[in-house]
Formats: sequence, C-alpha cells, structure tokens
Amino acid sequence: HRPARATQRAVHGIRDTQRIFGVRVVDADPAARTLLIESADGARELRWQKLVLATGAHELFLPFPGWTLPGVSGAGSLQALAKQGWPIAGERVVIAGSGPLLLAAAASLRAHGAQVLAIVEAATKQSVHAFARGLWRWPAKLAQAARLRANLAGVPIHYGAVVRRALGDHQLCGVVIERDGAEHEIACDYLGVGFGLVPEVGLARLLGCELTDAKHPAIRIDTLQQTSIAGVFAAGECCGIGGLDKARVEGAIAGRAAVGDATTARKRFAARAHARRFAAAIEKTFAPHPRVLALADGATIACRCEDVTLGELHTFEDARAAKLATRCGMGACQGRICGAALAELFGWSWHGHPRQPLFPARLASLAVTPLAGRSCT
Repeated sequence: HRPARATQRAVHGIRDTQRIFGVRVVDADPAARTLLIESADGARELRWQKLVLATGAHELFLPFPGWTLPGVSGAGSLQALAKQGWPIAGERVVIAGSGPLLLAAAASLRAHGAQVLAIVEAATKQSVHAFARGLWRWPAKLAQAARLRANLAGVPIHYGAVVRRALGDHQLCGVVIERDGAEHEIACDYLGVGFGLVPEVGLARLLGCELTDAKHPAIRIDTLQQTSIAGVFAAGECCGIGGLDKARVEGAIAGRAAVGDATTARKRFAARAHARRFAAAIEKTFAPHPRVLALADGATIACRCEDVTLGELHTFEDARAAKLATRCGMGACQGRICGAALAELFGWSWHGHPRQPLFPARLASLAVTPLAGRSCT
C-alpha cells in the first residue's frame, strides 16, 4: 500500500493534471484521436496527443461441472467483493486453480473473516517448491510469499489437485476435489477459482494496435513501450501478465517515452528485464495442466451468457462458426470469459475485427459526437 500512496501523492502534486474516477472507455476513434468515456453522470469525449494504455487483465476461468452455480466465482473477483464490503465473515471458502493469486485471494478473504478451508493448487508440489527456491532472485517477492504463507497458517494446500465439480442444486453447498487419484468432498459456501490472468486488449484492438501471436494475445510493444500506432504506448498486464513490479517499471518507461524523455526511460530497461524474468517463471510453473482442461464434459456450460454447452461446440472449426450457430461469446461479457476458456480448450482465436462499444453503454452516450457517426454493433 505504501508504493500506491506514494504514487498518488506524486500524481496529486503534478500541476494541470486532471484525474477522472468512476469512468470507463466505451468507444474510440483512432483517426480523430478521441476516446468516449462514460460515467454515472453521462458521457463525454477525451482528445489525446499521446496515449498510454494500462487496461490490465481479467481472470482466466476454465469451465467444470457446476461452475455456474451461485457461490462460484473467480478467486480475484471474490477477493474484490470482500474488499468492497461483501459479507464474507464466517463463510466457508475453498480457493482453487493455479498461481500466486490463490494465496493472495485466500489471505485477503481470511483477513475479512472468512473460514478458508483449503487451497486447491493444480501445479505439483515439486514444481511449486522449485519455483519458491528460485525466489531469492526477487527478494521482495520472496518476502511477500513468506508473509502470505504466514497469514494462511493452518490452511491446507493441496498440490497437484483440482476441483472436479461443484455441488448444489440452486446454490453451492460443496466441492469434490481430486488429489492423488482419489476424490474428497468439502462442504463450503463459496468457491473462488482462478487459473491466472488474460491481457485485456479490447481498447488496443479498437485503436488498431498490433497484438502478439499467442493463445491469449497481448499488445505488441517496442523497447520504449510504444505500440504499432505512433503516439500510443502500453504498460502492465495488457502487454503480458507479470504482476505489480513489471507493471510499475513498464509504466515508468511508457510515461517517460510518451513525453519524449527516452534517455531516462532506457535507464529502466534492466529493471524491466528482471521483472519479466519473474513473469516467465510464473508462466512456466502455473500454466493450466492438461487434466484441468479435461474437467468439463459435454453437458457443462461453456458460455454462461448464452447457455451454450461444451457439447454444442465440438462440431465447429473456429470461433466465428460457433458464434453464428450458437451465439457463444455474444452475451453481456462479449466473450471475455468463454473466449479465453475456449482459446485454452480448442485453440480458437477470439480476436477478430473489433466491435464497439467496448462495454454495454447507454444510447445517450453513443449519441455523443463525433463518434455518433460510427456504426455500433
């Protein structure tokens, strides 16, 4: 929290800087260098000469039987709800999936009074311990991991384990976990599941920025964090998942480069390389295990918004064909959940022609000029 407060104080001290809260970008016109932002008070345009994208990421949520039950959510989402006041105190919680986010979410939920019954980690104990032994290269990360583990004293961690299915008719009442070839049932009120993060690149696509050739594409950047569009820079998870340290140093480089101070920006290159090596270690250790991808059966819902089962999708060759026939990925989340999951399961690409608005928006917002003249689908 101290670095965040220091950054806030530094930004607050910059003259002629406007900070806008509670808004989101719903459309963009790259030719006019204009963004359309919407808040509870209405919508307005923002014009830019230089733009730094820091759009972050969203959770990778892989389907399994029962994952649509009330009480099942992303691990990070459940953590965020607790921080915003959701009554989690006294509730029985299981955290499952893979990656360091599980520990952070579990520790936060426990601090808010939840009974964290177990952490179900898909990565093997050997691989996680090998990763931990290498943390001496990043002392701050090692200290953070030690603090989290201390805060979770008494909470069992099941390595090489997965949640086979969530139990309940209309509400989650328990989970079945598989470990060492045997199944065990745990009664619980909430299940937080997460298999890492996926770069959020919707705005970058709308602006015409090139993306990397990856299962979950990130924004392609040069050494100064500039995208393929002149004057547009990017930093953080939208350029590749890597955590706070990577995001901070990339933001520092992008900010300096955006104001023309490339000399100072280059002084941060070594720190960025160090942070990216940590990101690579995370990816290698906690990539989704093949048996995680096999949890869902034909009756499992793949697209929650449109109630499309996995069995309905096996006959299609790509995402476009599946969308046309089943409306998969065309609901409220616009494929942010099922698109990332099906990229893992089928290798489908969900990054075709960008569509606006980026998020559901009020009609009055879409009438704001000059973006009103563009077609919205």
